[in-house]
Parts: sequence; C-alpha cells; structure tokens
Amino acid sequence: MNELILNGQEITINDVINVARNNFKVALGDKARESVQKASLYVNKLVEDNKIVYGITTGFGVFANKTISKEDTSKLQHNLLKSHACGIGEPLSKEIVKAMMLLRVNSLIKGNSGIRLEVIELMLKLLNENIIPYVYSQGSLGSSGDLVPLAHMALPLIGEGEVYYRDKIVPTMEVFDILNIKPITLVAKEGLALINGTQAMTAIGCITLYDASELFKVSNVALSLSLQALRGIKDAFSPLISNIRPYYGFKLANEHVLEMIEGSTYVTRQGELRVQDAYSLRCAPQVHGASIDALRHVKEIIEIEINAVTDNPLLFVDENEVISGGNFHGQPVALAMDYMSIAISELANISERRIERLINPNLNGGLPAFLVENGGLNSGFMIVQYSAASLVSENKVLSHPASVDSIPSSANQEDHVSMGTIGARKARTIYEHTKKVIAMELLCAFQALDFIKGYKLGEKSQVIYDLFRKKIGFIHNDETMYKYIEESIRLVDEIISELNHRGWLKIC
Repeated sequence: MNELILNGQEITINDVINVARNNFKVALGDKARESVQKASLYVNKLVEDNKIVYGITTGFGVFANKTISKEDTSKLQHNLLKSHACGIGEPLSKEIVKAMMLLRVNSLIKGNSGIRLEVIELMLKLLNENIIPYVYSQGSLGSSGDLVPLAHMALPLIGEGEVYYRDKIVPTMEVFDILNIKPITLVAKEGLALINGTQAMTAIGCITLYDASELFKVSNVALSLSLQALRGIKDAFSPLISNIRPYYGFKLANEHVLEMIEGSTYVTRQGELRVQDAYSLRCAPQVHGASIDALRHVKEIIEIEINAVTDNPLLFVDENEVISGGNFHGQPVALAMDYMSIAISELANISERRIERLINPNLNGGLPAFLVENGGLNSGFMIVQYSAASLVSENKVLSHPASVDSIPSSANQEDHVSMGTIGARKARTIYEHTKKVIAMELLCAFQALDFIKGYKLGEKSQVIYDLFRKKIGFIHNDETMYKYIEESIRLVDEIISELNHRGWLKIC
C-alpha cells in the first residue's frame, strides 16, 4: 500500500501530489506522536495555572484582551470554528482540500501548536477514507492565515459542515452516523491551532506549481511542432547561444526543443527560406525559460511553507515559552503566487502569438488561410485564435498582483493582510487558461503540418503526432470546433503522461 509517514521532517511537493491526487494514505510516526502529546500536555498546564495566553485563555483578534474562564475554553474553540466558517463562492476541488488537510497535519505535528493526538488522528481518518470537507474558495485575506477556508476544513471534526462522501455532498453527521465516527470535543487552543495557518493558499499553490511545471514541457512540445509547421530556423536554438546566457530555464527550453526536432526535415537553416524568424519562435526558449526559472523560485518558497509552522501563538515547550508572533502571515506565499501567475500567463501569451502566425496567410509561409481547404466557404481555425486571445487577455487582467492590496480587519488589529489566497486562486485560473491555449496551439500545429508534404517530423515529435491523431484527425471542412478544442485539452494530460513514461523532456 502506498503510504506517507509523517514524522515532522521534510515532506516534498511530490508527497503532496501523491496524497492529494494519487490517494496515498497518511500515517503518523512515533516522533510526531511524541511531539504532539508533549505540546498538548503543556497547554493543559497553562490552563490549569490560569496563565493569560492569547487564544487559549483570551478571545481572538481585537478580543485578545478579553479573558476567558477555564470552564469556557472548550466553548471558545467551538465558537471559533463556527463563527469563522464564513466561506462563499465555488468550492475548492477535493484534491486541494486533501492537500490542505495534509499540510495542516504536517504543521501541527511539529509540537508547537498544542493540539491533541485524537484531533489529528480524526483528520487523518477522514483524509484516508476520502471523506473530504466541503470548503468554499472565497473568504480568506491570507492573514491571520487562511482562517475561513481552514474553518470549513475543520468543521467536520466537530460534526458540523458538509463533506464529500461517495461523490456526494452530505452533512457531516449523516456520514459519521453511517460509519460510527464520533465528533471531537475541542479543548483549549485546538480550534485556533486548526485554522490559523497558510495551508489553503499553500495547497492551491503547491498543486498549481506542480501542474504548471508539467505544462511547461507541453509548451515546449507545442513550440517544437509550430516551429516545424512554419519551417522555422533551427540555428536560433543552438547551444552556442544558450551557453553564453546560461539561465537554467533558457538552456532547458532550448534542450527540450532540440530533443523534439531531432531528425526533422521540416526545420530550416538561417538563409535557407528566411534570415530570421519572428520572436514567438526565435525568442521562445528565452521566454519559456524565464517562466520555468520563476517557477523554480516559487518552488523554493513552497518547499519551505509546506514544512513550516504557521500557527499563533507558538509553543516552545522546552523553553517554557508561549509567543504570539506572525508566522500565519501569508506574504511570502502571496508574492510567490503573483510571480507564478505572471510566469504561467506568459506561456499562454507567446503561444497565442504562434497560433496567429500559423493561421494568418500573411505570416504562415504559404499555408492556407486559417488552415482550411476551400477558404471563404470555410472559416477553418479563424475563431480558434479568437478564443485563445480571449483567454490570454483575461490572464493579463488576472496577473495584476493580489499582494499589493490590503484591507484592514478585526477592528484594525489585523491592519495588513497578504491576500495570498486570492493570488493562489488567480494563479490556478491562469494555469487552466494557459493549458487551454497551449491545447489550441497543438490543434493548429497538427493541422498545419498535414498541409505540408514530403518532410519528416522529429522522431519524438512523430510520437506525439501519432498520439494526437489517434483522437483528432485532420479537419477538411468546417466542424463544430469546441469539441475538438475540448479533446485537445484532454490530450494535454495524455501528452504529459507519455513524456513522463518515456522519460522525455526532463526537468531537474
């Protein structure tokens, strides 16, 4: 059985993907159990000693100066979850919520949060049995952490809210009654420990980063196919050029293109048909490469955040310290999400320019106008470019940074917030748009290639061509195009699987 053992050590982005997408089970190691129990006992002592500690024996936010009696500490935590469950909008996907649950558990087991073992074990039971909380996507300011989405994530632990169970949305207690699961009665600190963190923005960011890195490879495949369809100049991809501007991403994109066009007779040499290609071909490795370099920076941030403790207050049991700080503030992730949005958006931006070059008879080197026979009667791929352009334009709007905005909350006690979850959600939307644009470029490139006879594709390009053509054939006359676009989008995932299966276009 595929299983991830958590011990408070480093987990990886691939671990998150395996749990969220590949249904790996999660268990706690002995070290994690010891850390959790030690911190939980420390919280009990603070309550018994009547210590004034934020969120344990006081209210929250601007109510930090309101002392809570020992008898009301449990009620305080239940009230916190219910009052903070103010989510709105569409739900987050189940895989994102599963990632949230994993990341929250990974933070809680470090021994700085003071939550009991049984609370974590119930969360893992829900995760492992695929009973996934229904979490709304909107409502987080990104500080104090992702309070709203994490409150919805935590509600089922106390028998509240709704969950996905057997692909249906069901009230939590209905599922608990069926499975004989007992909800938890929270004690001091536990409600706050569950919701004060950056796990919503980080989960969205982690999954989007993984997917965008895979899409980068397909963007290079699409570039390679368009380059061949337009009989582009191979010289611009010479390692001599990338070696004297040695950005990792530039060199990688260059290598990917050369790998895909190896053996091709479609490509030309400079001066053979033309002296230079347009920037969308000639400068594409520099553009694609800059995006993957940006994603590598985002990866550094995400790898820190998925292993961080983002609670407040933080317990340092060995030092006998409880400190209120700001680890819940999402600014590091917020800036990274905005950067990722721009990086992914640019992959779509330059892809759409190649679509235009493929279909425009003034730019495509003699291919039929809009890549169709009997043009005029047929409009061909004319409006495919419209759809791509609309997505690219929307991406430009979405690429405006969320992190530059801040609206004070909690009576101005929380007077600077990150908006990191908005940034992460925007990045996810931009990724989905970009995937569609690249799928449309593939559709156009394959259509263009079939108009050109007597040449040979690169060996690896031919494999992708054959995979694609098994599902989508050459389009002779006008068809209902959205069906072809939708199938092309699905084929992007098949291309990724094929590349990974064959070990092609690797990213270190």
